[in-house]
Amino acid sequence: MSPLAPALTSSLAPDSTPAAAAPFASPRSAETATPVYTYQVVHTYPHDRAAFTEGLFWDRGNLYESTGLTGQSGIHKQDLATGQVLQSTSIGAQYFGEGIAAAGGRLYALTWTTHVGFVYDQATFKPLARFTYPTEGWGLTYDGQSLIMSDGSNVLHFMDPTTFTQTAQISVTDRGQPVTRLNELEYIKGQIYANVWQTDHIAIISPQTGAVLAWIDCAGLRPPQALANPDAVLNGIAYDPTTDRLFITGKLWANLYEIRLLPR
Repeated sequence: MSPLAPALTSSLAPDSTPAAAAPFASPRSAETATPVYTYQVVHTYPHDRAAFTEGLFWDRGNLYESTGLTGQSGIHKQDLATGQVLQSTSIGAQYFGEGIAAAGGRLYALTWTTHVGFVYDQATFKPLARFTYPTEGWGLTYDGQSLIMSDGSNVLHFMDPTTFTQTAQISVTDRGQPVTRLNELEYIKGQIYANVWQTDHIAIISPQTGAVLAWIDCAGLRPPQALANPDAVLNGIAYDPTTDRLFITGKLWANLYEIRLLPR
């Protein structure tokens, strides 16, 4: 199974080349372990190193990013090539922003522990509505029918984007073992990609069963200036379906990477 087609490669500036990917640490034998992908960096783009990235997605030629931290949370539309912010709105000072997703011309944004989410017009960023949920809010994506939300556990919640009622949930497991701390999400070619908080790993998950189909080992991708900060972890997945490009970044990272997946 190859989740992404190969992409064209390009040269990297010497000061932006991440270290080589380290082996994925699996507790299981090679005969029974879930498949693991490593990566090749295709291109490096600028990213705001002050951005505490919580959500990321690509839509019609631009990146959309949500940032966290109480009093500093916001939603930003930005140019990929330059990193320039083209449009922005802040979330109320009392909120810690989390994941975002787009559906039907609307932006949906989560907050962490306050059990409230917000709806914005995607074109104008004008606030339209709010909704509530009983869990914490972590990551968010859209599969064409439902909003899919993570809450820091191994459970993913499927919600109707109009009524915000939960329509389904799945428990994410790897060979029967729960995979917790699921964070930023992206729906790609019928599968859910999920950052696992405070790790270098992305899980590729079946939305039907919750089983982890494969892992992406992103060890070595973190920029040098982020290594000393324990909060500057991998968190941010975006996919451009038109050109089949996968983008990865992290909290407080100065770079955003386009990567190609390579089977180990």
